[in-house]
Formats: sequence, C-alpha cells, structure tokens
Amino acid sequence: MKLLKPLVGAAVLVALPTLTLAQDGPTPGVNASTDTVFILNSLLFLVGGFLVFFMAAGFAMLEAGLVRGKNVTMQLTKNMGLFSLATVFYYLIGYNLMYPLGTWSVEGVLSGVFGPGVLEAVGVTSDAADDYSYASTGSDFFFQLMFCAATASIVSGALAERIKLWPFLIFTIVLTSIIYPIQASWKWGGGFLDGMGFLDFAGSTVVHSVGGWAALVGALILGPRIGKYKDGKTIPMPGSNLTLATLGTFILWMGWFGFNGGSQLAMGTVGDVADVSRIFANTNAAAAGGALVALILTQVLYKKPDLTMILNGALAGLVSITAEPLTPSLGMATLIGGVGGVIVVFAVPFLDKLKIDDVVGAIPVHLFAGIWGTIAVVITNGDASLMVQLYSILVVGIFTVVASGIVWMVLKATMGIRVGEEEEIMGLDTTELGMEAYPEFSKG
Repeated sequence: MKLLKPLVGAAVLVALPTLTLAQDGPTPGVNASTDTVFILNSLLFLVGGFLVFFMAAGFAMLEAGLVRGKNVTMQLTKNMGLFSLATVFYYLIGYNLMYPLGTWSVEGVLSGVFGPGVLEAVGVTSDAADDYSYASTGSDFFFQLMFCAATASIVSGALAERIKLWPFLIFTIVLTSIIYPIQASWKWGGGFLDGMGFLDFAGSTVVHSVGGWAALVGALILGPRIGKYKDGKTIPMPGSNLTLATLGTFILWMGWFGFNGGSQLAMGTVGDVADVSRIFANTNAAAAGGALVALILTQVLYKKPDLTMILNGALAGLVSITAEPLTPSLGMATLIGGVGGVIVVFAVPFLDKLKIDDVVGAIPVHLFAGIWGTIAVVITNGDASLMVQLYSILVVGIFTVVASGIVWMVLKATMGIRVGEEEEIMGLDTTELGMEAYPEFSKG
C-alpha cells in the first residue's frame, strides 16, 4: 500500500459493533471491525475524490466566464485535455514517483519506485488487500490523482488567451508526471520536508502554490496579452460571462469540501468523523470570510463592489484554509480566509503594475494565498514551526520555478508557446480550433 499523506487523524482500529453481513449472521472468519475501518476509509477517499473531480468543472466554468468570448472554446479544450493527460501520466509515472514506499533513489528527495501504478486484484479479499488495516489502493490512487489534476488546472487560467494549445498540454504532462509528484513526495510521500515537521494538511503549498509558481513563470516567459498594458495604464479586458464564472466558483467551493475533508484520510472512528465535519465547517467559513472581505474592500476602494474580486476572494479564502482546516475555530477560520480576500484585492493590481498578465487571478489566489495559508498554520497548530513552514515554502518554490522555467524555455525555443499577433487578436477559438463557443454572436 502506498504511503498516504501523514496528516492528523490517521485510522485507529477500535472495537466497533459487529456488522451483520447477512441475515444468518456474520461470515465466519471475517474481522468485522477491521472491515468497517477499511470500508469507511476507502469510502471517504472515493467521495472526497469525486468532489475534487467536480472541481475540474469549476475551473472550466470559471475560466470560460473570465476570458473573452473569442477564447472560450480554447479554455474548455485545455481543461478537457489537461485533466485527461493528468489521469494518464499520473498513472504511468507520477503515482509511484510520489509515494516511494520507503524506497528512495536519493533518500527523502527522489523516489526509487518507477513504473505505472497497480491496483488490487478484482474481488480482492481481506488477506490479499494491500493494506487491510487502512484503505484500498484504488481509492487512494483516485483521490490523489484529483489533486494532481487540480494543480494543472491552476496554470490554465493564468496563461489564457495567448498560449498555444499543444505546448501547454506538453507542459501539463511534465507538471503532472514529474514536477508535482517529486515535490509532493517530500511531504506526503514521507520525504525530507515531512521529516522536518512541515505541516500542509491538504496542500496550500503542495498543490496550490506549485500551480501558482508554474503559472507565474509561464506568465513571465509568455508575456502579457496584446493591448493589456498601454502608456502605463492597465486596459480592462472583461470576461465573457460572469454567470459562468460565478457558477464555477460555487462548484469549486463545493469541491473543496472533498479537497479538505477527504484529506483527513480516515473515517473509521468517531473522532475521525467529527474531525471531517469540523473541516467542512471551517472550509466553508474561510470561503465566506474571503468573499465578504473582498466585497467590503472593493466597495471602499472602488466605490462599487467588484464581482470578479469577490469570486476570487472566496477562492483565496479556500486556499488559505487548506494548509490547516482542522485546528482553527470557526471564527479563526473566517479570519484566515478573510486575509486571503485582502491578498486578492491588493495583489491583482500589484501584478498589473508589474505587467504580469494573469487573466483569471490564479497567481494571487493560489500562490499568494497559498503562501499565507501555509504560514497561518502556526497560528492554530502548536506542532507547527514558523521556520520550517517558511523553509518548505522556499524549497518548493525554488524547485517549481526552476523546473517549470526549464520546461517553458525549452518549449519556447523548440515549438514556440505563443500564438501569432493576428491569431491572438482574432481569438484562439477560430484561429487555433476553428470552433466558436458562441457562433451566433460572432461578427459578420
């Protein structure tokens, strides 16, 4: 069985009531208590996994709503492609690279386990399960895959409206099969950051900041959209459909209950289930805090509330609480999420001043709020060390920047990563795909 994220709430075997497996009583020789833990833990992974899967729809709708109408089909195509590629390449390379099973080619740094993932046999019995005392391998693989795919989704929105499809998809392959799994092994695979005491419950750093760093490097190398910055001013480029963007945000909000709640990694005891429910409540509170702070701040700063900032404020609140959604009180969770809302409102114009064009606000939401959330762990979790948290942020950041920078530069030098000026002006839907999302509204 793969090593699972070493987080709070590992499964504990307790004397549970005997299960009635049939009308004539329990099957002889079956340990009902262990069966119960195995089944409930696996169920948590599966339910959490398909909630995180639905976040793929949330990312797609958010991006479709925040890009201009002439680029919507491209964003939808990228999201379908990246999720499918993540599924294949995490299976082929990433899963075993992420969980070394104690076998390291470089101790605590690089897995010595290579090759595709392998599930348990069809109809496996308790004596042949990979880890009968915990959960099924299939449920673990499915759950972890969804986190890997979410990392790639973060990059997609930031680089919208000017990146070529195939270079982006090639980058996705490298990100999901090598970059993400290697750094995730340092924490969730029992690597050196985990050994130092780094705490990241569900991935403010391991998932969100990694996607944010990769997006930032890509945006710097790719450059801003044509006409975005002119004469020292930032030219607004409104999205095509704020209804879709709002729907996408609520889908992501819902999916986050699986993202954080499933990361309890156990549902076999009263304590575990109580903790999962606490995580759900704190996750929701942080999202609300981020949205409300963005609502109030934009009213104060701009005299009118900004819906796009409110949407990203909610997402930043969710990212902020992801590193530690268990230990805060509801009030503290709301405050932690609220700081995420502050970060978004000030970071979006800050990036524009630097002429870093992030179409959907992914860098403030996932990178900046991810850093904040990782630091905020020390506020509520007494086991956290500020220096270890900062060191881990720095290590993961440097690795991701260097690795993704190399990939982006190689792609730029070999096949080019940016569409031509004429193609960008006309829109990627017609020039790259020959298919418009809203053909009845096109000109001519």
